Amino acid sequence: MDALSEVLRIVKLRGALFFNAEFSAPWCVASPQSSQVAPLLCPGAGHVIIYHYLTDGRAYAQLPGGSRRDLGPGNVVIFPHGDAHSLGSGEGKPVDSLKIFAKNLSNGLKVARYGGGGELTKFVCGYMACDPSLSEVVLAGLPSMFVVNIANDSAGQWLANSIQFSVREAGGLGTGSDAVLAKLSEVLFVETLRRFIQDLPDQQKGWLAGARDPVVGETLALLHKNPAHPWTIATLAHQVGVSRTRFAERFRHFLGEPPMAYLARWRLKLAAEMLVSSDSNVGEIAAEVGYASEAAFNRVFKREFGCPPAQFRRSRNLRYKQTSL
Repeated sequence: MDALSEVLRIVKLRGALFFNAEFSAPWCVASPQSSQVAPLLCPGAGHVIIYHYLTDGRAYAQLPGGSRRDLGPGNVVIFPHGDAHSLGSGEGKPVDSLKIFAKNLSNGLKVARYGGGGELTKFVCGYMACDPSLSEVVLAGLPSMFVVNIANDSAGQWLANSIQFSVREAGGLGTGSDAVLAKLSEVLFVETLRRFIQDLPDQQKGWLAGARDPVVGETLALLHKNPAHPWTIATLAHQVGVSRTRFAERFRHFLGEPPMAYLARWRLKLAAEMLVSSDSNVGEIAAEVGYASEAAFNRVFKREFGCPPAQFRRSRNLRYKQTSL
């Protein structure tokens, strides 16, 4: 049992490999914020994470006004908060990727080509969609852009080979090919997160660093596995085998808040997701996330989200219908 697995089990990621590009130097493309691309990729998605997997050649990735990150074969560059960014090789003014490639998004993974005819760089691009109220727990600890190499060991090489094979054969995989590509997209994203956590410096704080810590990581796994349990500082400290004082200090060091405050926020995020994704009534949802009283749940929920649960459900469902049209 680990904290990242428990959170990702609940967050319900949805994704796909959606773009297969072959660029020839010099070239430079600018991608808008993911919220502008989301209606084309995943209508109604609350939050869309964009990533690019470089299979061959060289390139750079850059945030507006930020420094460049060089990319090589096996690198995955992820923009977890959906920031606008550019990719390129060589100098030149970036061109709008949506204007050039919007028509290619309906062609599946058929190769799209662009550039000046020089050295080749090949990308496979994907996305992950998730509910922002849940995903922000993990995403809050991520930088605007990060790069991970997935092809530097046998497990990563297997994943890299599987993706490249599936992309090449996308048109001929037959029934279920979309499901295969979606699963590979999810595995790629989770693998990059796992490797990012492994490479965090010892002094790093935040949710991801806490998930790596033996005490805090086990605590997070317990809370996310059974959020409705009547946890206390004493029972959690006993479960992870440390004193209450050391437990509370360790948790606050990484997460910046007490364990019970974190649990309360997580319960409300779960409740918000359930209000939109399930037909359970408010009382049932309150009980499922650990509230014995529906009235108490309503008060706390309104304080957190600015409206009662029933109104929250109506407004979110209406918004989803409008974005899906």
